[in-house]
Amino acid sequence: MTGRVYKSTGSWYTVKTELGQTYECRIKGKFRLKGIKSTNPIAVGDFVDFELDTKSDKETGVIDKIHDRQNYIVRKSVNLSKQTHIIASNIDLVFLLVTIDNPPTFTSFIDRFLVTAEAYDIKAVLLFNKIDTYDQDTLDEVRYLAHVYRHIGYECIGISAKTGKNLDQVKALMEGKVSMFTGHSGVGKSTLVNAIEPTLDLKTKAISSQHMQGQHTTTFAEMFDLSFNARIIDTPGIKGFGIVDMEKEEIGDYYPEFFALKQDCKFNNCLHIEEPKCAVKEALEKDEIAASRYKSYVQLIEGDDEHYRTDIWEKE
Repeated sequence: MTGRVYKSTGSWYTVKTELGQTYECRIKGKFRLKGIKSTNPIAVGDFVDFELDTKSDKETGVIDKIHDRQNYIVRKSVNLSKQTHIIASNIDLVFLLVTIDNPPTFTSFIDRFLVTAEAYDIKAVLLFNKIDTYDQDTLDEVRYLAHVYRHIGYECIGISAKTGKNLDQVKALMEGKVSMFTGHSGVGKSTLVNAIEPTLDLKTKAISSQHMQGQHTTTFAEMFDLSFNARIIDTPGIKGFGIVDMEKEEIGDYYPEFFALKQDCKFNNCLHIEEPKCAVKEALEKDEIAASRYKSYVQLIEGDDEHYRTDIWEKE
């Protein structure tokens, strides 16, 4: 039988067939040993083949094959620095929720996420949430950030999960697709999903005042079928986003505004750091490229990954 993984709890996987039947499945023993470096060999969104296990009292399945992935979102495993964690796979669209404060989302985090989405060819949309709570200065900051990312080519939408502002635009983008919602804990993912599809009733938690940091409410990624011909994958809140398996020479290609200028650099293999006659640095000096984008790029080139979890609480 073939189905799609809707939920993973580490050892058991909820798999749904095309006919809508749901089975709890586990992995065939040898499957774990095929040199897979990720902490989770199977991810939500994967298509798998499984056999029914009739020996047990409850009808369960044994997964014996994973289909090739169209794409996936991957990050460094939080506890095992040399391993990776696949957050979800076979995604059509990813929404990154951004909040200016309560909790703060910094541009370095946004850029790391967008680089990963570009690398795996997944369309990304930035949702600036909680705009109903912002004063004029904070709204100006939202407008500036939206201007920066729209100029690059990313779609940016200011929303309020609480008041429903612009959620119709989000739903229109989601129709007919598998969408993933992600961002720091506390940015309002579960509130947003509940506003889009109230019958799901996902758990929400208040912001921790200690660090203006969100409380984790989602511990595992999970896919849901929605009433308007759409699927969403709700993910755990992410504190940091370590980039995985990228050569220094290719990182600039995942910054669209850098890639567009690459042909104008003197050297074909220009890293846009110390090379002479670099079109990217010239554009930076003319304010044609955002300084925050260049800063996050340099951090990635220099492998400044030891701070990728901690630097989100320090103002840039």
